[in-house]
Amino acid sequence: MNSPWISELVATAAAPYRAVGCFAWHFARGKLRGDPIFTALLERGLIPPQARIHDLGCGQGLLAAWLRAAQSRYVAGDWPRNWPPAPQPTWIHGMEMMPRDVWRARRALGESAEFVQGDIRTGDFGPADVVVIFDVLHYFNFSVQDRVLRRVRDSLCPHGVLLLRVGNTAGGLRFVLSYWVDLLVIMARGHRLRRLYCRSVANWTGALESLGFTVDALPMSRGTPFANVLLVARLRKAHG
Repeated sequence: MNSPWISELVATAAAPYRAVGCFAWHFARGKLRGDPIFTALLERGLIPPQARIHDLGCGQGLLAAWLRAAQSRYVAGDWPRNWPPAPQPTWIHGMEMMPRDVWRARRALGESAEFVQGDIRTGDFGPADVVVIFDVLHYFNFSVQDRVLRRVRDSLCPHGVLLLRVGNTAGGLRFVLSYWVDLLVIMARGHRLRRLYCRSVANWTGALESLGFTVDALPMSRGTPFANVLLVARLRKAHG
């Protein structure tokens, strides 16, 4: 993909954070540019048209900012010919535990998406077509992870999709590096977490399949030294 075009899209998506402060703006630019998952969502067409999206652990709302920027480029006719049309969500609902991040998201994006402070272990999801959880579940113990996944399953419409990015414990030294970098960042931010609850892709896949999902595992570490994988989990049928 043309790097200048991606750089322009990153700049468009990050621009609303200028009004929030230097940290929010620089973080948005760095994350959107350096994390391969944002481009993959668009290039692979992983979000269906007119989707209702729950973004759980949404941080400062980067997914919403990215999709909004993509919509504006697509409507203007500035879009790669070999890519699917840009997603045009019906609405985006972001849930985040950290109040400062919720404030940044609201300040930057206004009413283009809804952001609430809440705990994904207990917060109300409501019905959705797509649930997004990027790099969040490993902060909770395994039984809590399973409960969250059941709640996600129950919130999805028939044939809905869960986009779940995880670190793969079978990833060798790349996983070890990602584990310690993540843990150090958490500690540097003043949290007391002393352990991350990670699984292998095979283990994650088994857990999701037991809930009625079919799962595709996509490598999602391009350009980074980490062992991240995106699990695209689709409901096989309505569940009762």
